[in-house]
Amino acid sequence: MWWRSGHGAAGGGTPVRGPATTGAAGHGTPVRGPATTGAAGHGNPVRGPATTLALVLALLLGAALSAGCATDPPEPSPVPARERVDGAGRPITLTVGVFGEFGYQEAGLYDAYMRLRPDVEIRQTSLTRNDVYYPQLLTHLTAGSGLADVQAVEGGNIAEVVDTQAGRLEDLRSAPGVDENAFLPWKWAQATTPDGRTLGLGTDIGPLALCYRKDHFAAAGLPTDREAVGRLWAGDWRKYEEAGRRFAERAPRGVAFTDSASGVFAAAVSGAPVRYYDARGDLVVATNPYVRAAWDLAAGFARQGLTARLQQFTPDWDQAFARGSFATIACPAWMLGYIQDKAGPAARGRWDVTVSPRPGNWGGSFLVVPSAGRQGAEAARLAAWLTAPEQQARLFARRGAFPSASAAYRLPEVTDARHPYFGDAPTGPLFAAAARGVPPAPVGPKDGLVHQILSDTGMLQVDQTGRSPDSAWRAAMKAIDNALDR
Repeated sequence: MWWRSGHGAAGGGTPVRGPATTGAAGHGTPVRGPATTGAAGHGNPVRGPATTLALVLALLLGAALSAGCATDPPEPSPVPARERVDGAGRPITLTVGVFGEFGYQEAGLYDAYMRLRPDVEIRQTSLTRNDVYYPQLLTHLTAGSGLADVQAVEGGNIAEVVDTQAGRLEDLRSAPGVDENAFLPWKWAQATTPDGRTLGLGTDIGPLALCYRKDHFAAAGLPTDREAVGRLWAGDWRKYEEAGRRFAERAPRGVAFTDSASGVFAAAVSGAPVRYYDARGDLVVATNPYVRAAWDLAAGFARQGLTARLQQFTPDWDQAFARGSFATIACPAWMLGYIQDKAGPAARGRWDVTVSPRPGNWGGSFLVVPSAGRQGAEAARLAAWLTAPEQQARLFARRGAFPSASAAYRLPEVTDARHPYFGDAPTGPLFAAAARGVPPAPVGPKDGLVHQILSDTGMLQVDQTGRSPDSAWRAAMKAIDNALDR
């Protein structure tokens, strides 16, 4: 979901079929918010600070994003619980395992499905953090036991799941209600095997925009209208850097242009057509010019003093929102809720959102159905319903999860969506256009881990300690090799 995927694979694309290595793929990817009932053997989740970019973006977006004219789809009248039975007089219980909060329960989707299907009862289990949830999921898949009927998979982990667990997951392409054409092609491809089996259905995504403080821009003599601001950097991340230099000439005291060099790196690399792996499954991070260009861009921000030298998803970063310590931030759809929560009521109307220099995707997840489950057909039907365009649009309206089903972009919950905290910005059309522009790109089995090392081992040192970009790059490449046993 939006708040789960940050340090995970930054963009959308086709998962490559390289050999999966052992390691903490996707570990440290935070999850959303209060968890629901703990799963058997999973324990009760505890809220703690997240360690990767995906972090914390928990259910903060829930109250954050509003869809102006959104309306709920009609629902049938409630059916007494005693009537929830199958043909033999027994209730059909389906379990859904997630990490953090996906919003299905909070948005009332489970209740709506149970009214449609009075013979079905849904129970959700949740762990707070993906770095705990994901290793357990792999263990249970291998053992063929301890699994929920429907399981969530974070976008940074989907390539590894497709590569290593294909024989343990149901093909959902033909599940009742599934329409491949309803989804963004690059999202559909991420969970599809070379022989055409679709093992996961896309939930949300994180199309990229730029959020900015209008009051800080006005003080620095820059335009504040969102269309004029977007034109400052249209089509080129280097134009964003140039706008930063202009801002710095007349910046309000104590205000940096952007929050962090790592944030700039994540945003820039999220729109590259090739990132950490190539189409053959080979790790190409060390030689890929797109990655190095994003690295050099972000390092330039740090060395020119254009960042607030913060580490994202830390208490200092949170407090900087409240203090107004920076003027812009790379802004996937899920970031809106985070900003509103941390900047607070005092900053309402001061923040606005506009297009990013280039399209990109930062975040997203999937639902899979383990073959070991006892209710495979019913589980597939539920997964298809939860990810159908109508339900994705409803989830966006109620919880801010931006749909991966492009067919939802025609529904009023998206087309009419505006965000009052951000100057009534037309967030639905803005993020829909960004999502359609995301370039297909290979996604490898350890994308999340590679990105985390580049950000936390490498770019953070350039930003906070003044380490030279070349030295930090070499250290990051060595750390990646060590982490992947290369």
